[in-house]
Amino acid sequence: MKYLELREALKSFTLFSIREIKKVDNHFHRRRLNDWQEKGYIKKVIRGYYIFSDLELNENVLFEIANKILNPSYVSLEMALSYYRLIPESVYVVTSVSSRKPYKYATPVGEFTYRKIKPGLFFGHNLVDYADKRFKIATIEKAVLDYFYLNPHISEFGSLRVSGESFWEQINEDKLFTFLEKFSQKRLSHTINQFWKFMKNA
Repeated sequence: MKYLELREALKSFTLFSIREIKKVDNHFHRRRLNDWQEKGYIKKVIRGYYIFSDLELNENVLFEIANKILNPSYVSLEMALSYYRLIPESVYVVTSVSSRKPYKYATPVGEFTYRKIKPGLFFGHNLVDYADKRFKIATIEKAVLDYFYLNPHISEFGSLRVSGESFWEQINEDKLFTFLEKFSQKRLSHTINQFWKFMKNA
């Protein structure tokens, strides 16, 4: 298979692996990938996953890549809080949660980290469509809960500099506390109730 044939066959893919290539050409030899990397046609993201070098990287693309290089996962924590404009800081690491063990990938396209949650807590994410593609990201309520669940030491809420305007514009109280019940954790319940009071007075 020639590169241009591969490029045409996989033009709709943001990220692809040898598995997708084999579906197009069952006799494809892996060494061609090394040749194409050396020529600058493709880039390796992590072992087994590649992108075309002319792929335009933006937030949506990075979120989709984050979903795919560790599955199942969805974008959450600091990155989701930034996405919903709850925190003012720019986040340079794509943070996600997964029911698998924690991972951290430093790649040519960006840094991706994954925190582990119990399989029973793998819920509360939306599918966001963009350019005929999609990525999974926590709802604003689940992003808040994931953040405090995985960062139990945080008690000084003012240091987070959460935007009250963005928070109250987007948060759904019923959904937040319904999700909270599913965690069945007294410490998290206490934290969220204290955080809710703090935001009301912020």
